[in-house]
Amino acid sequence: MPGAAPAAGTPPAGSHVFQVRALPATHSAALLTEPVRQLLGSLHRQFNARRLQLLAAREARQRQFDGGVLPDFLAETAAVRADQCWRVGSVPTELLDRRVEITGPVDRKMIINALNAPVQAFMADFEDSTAPTWDNLIRGQINLRDAINRTIDYVDPSSGKRYTLNERTAILMVRPRGWHLPEKHVLIDGEAMSGALFDFAVYLATNHEALRRRGSGPYFYLPKLESHLEARLWNEVFLAAQAQLGLPAGTIKATVLIETLPAAFEMEEILYELREHIVGLNCGRWDYIFSFIKKLRSRSDSVLPDRASVTMDCHFLRSYVALLIQTCHRRGAHAMGGMAAQIPIRSDARANDAAMARVLADKRREVAAGHDGTWVAHPGLAAVAYQAFDSAHAPNQLHVMRDEVQVTAADLLRIPVGTITEAGLRHNIRVGLQYLAAWLEGSGCVPLYDLMEDAATAEICRAQLWQWIRHGARSSDGAEITAARVDQSIAEELDAVRRSVGAQRFAAGAYSTAARLFAYMVTNDEFDEFLTLPAYEYLP
Repeated sequence: MPGAAPAAGTPPAGSHVFQVRALPATHSAALLTEPVRQLLGSLHRQFNARRLQLLAAREARQRQFDGGVLPDFLAETAAVRADQCWRVGSVPTELLDRRVEITGPVDRKMIINALNAPVQAFMADFEDSTAPTWDNLIRGQINLRDAINRTIDYVDPSSGKRYTLNERTAILMVRPRGWHLPEKHVLIDGEAMSGALFDFAVYLATNHEALRRRGSGPYFYLPKLESHLEARLWNEVFLAAQAQLGLPAGTIKATVLIETLPAAFEMEEILYELREHIVGLNCGRWDYIFSFIKKLRSRSDSVLPDRASVTMDCHFLRSYVALLIQTCHRRGAHAMGGMAAQIPIRSDARANDAAMARVLADKRREVAAGHDGTWVAHPGLAAVAYQAFDSAHAPNQLHVMRDEVQVTAADLLRIPVGTITEAGLRHNIRVGLQYLAAWLEGSGCVPLYDLMEDAATAEICRAQLWQWIRHGARSSDGAEITAARVDQSIAEELDAVRRSVGAQRFAAGAYSTAARLFAYMVTNDEFDEFLTLPAYEYLP
């Protein structure tokens, strides 16, 4: 990949060599201003080594799980859980009502539509909904800057329709990438920096003054944490960034997604570490199911059935939800519900009615459990979500303490009963192939089979296939699921995709590359921690 030459000469003490190794992207020079570069360099130098140490700690913990150790609540932090006195810091007034939030990628039209949607907040997603091409990242940051300054507009090239912001817009929140993802396009002192720190620092340095002028603040969603020590790192990043930019401590507010199995055992500790900055936890259900498979992958007694049957009614997921709500409310934090991945089905009224009924039932379950708000993937689902959450007759349910909840480690680890079907196997392959192909082409959020699929749901698909092969699972017809069987099914499904999209579109797309990469990941002896890590090498 062509890149800019490093700055000439020896940098002065305390400075850093900042190098962008990427093809030119619109406005990248204007975006990566000197204050932005200074914050990027400072955060990298202070925190990247610890980030890498924490990633190594993840690997060590996984080796323990592979050796037969099960996740459990930490003995060394029992005092934090037992102390009834501490609570999280103040919650901004505009975040007291979070009944319905919408999420999506950072492309220009999506940002306008999401901010105009009839919801409380929009989470602009640099993580699972955005393929991290350099162009996507730079344009996404520019789009958010323009949205905050209310200069954003978009003209659809096919229809000529112009999109602009309404006078009233949703509150903006931003999800940077997880700790595990590098940003290969930016080198600090010759070392690739963290994708999480890049997304966070560029957004904060660019927009904190404009957000303050608008009476809002820098609000973040933090993904894929696996321990309270990783939360501690984020807290120290927040403190350092606020100090460098002259912001009062506690200006940054964050919601943490509890979407990994280890984090479910450290919810209270995560709140404690971030207590000056945190306002809530979120049930990231799809990533959580993926993490459940990933962390217990070596156990033959922990094989999950078809993805479609692993619903929120399963005991291990009900327990995780109950514990999250109880933990949040006892500490004064919001407990956010999970994503409704359905999208309106405009071509079939009956199927659309059935889909909306499923969304309503799911959101009513969240209200009954005590959640304070929820996520939707499409503006068309907002009214359905409000129908459920308005029944609580309050902007939140912080008063619902769930004192009756007694969740044990065994509750969080109970394996759901169900079957593996040929249809479920094929569905995993179809979704995995098509999502990965779209991701390699630069799209991180893809409508497939009336659901909005992102990296989290694609991860479930490939993790289940790997797990079924690894442990010689059998489908409901009695046939063993082998690597050869899955390879044959991938070839057949790839041929079906070719017929569906047409030979010209298939040849121009990334389908063949996606099929090779997907087949390798599901049949390889070793399990790739995230499909986006090997796939990232294919992105420009």
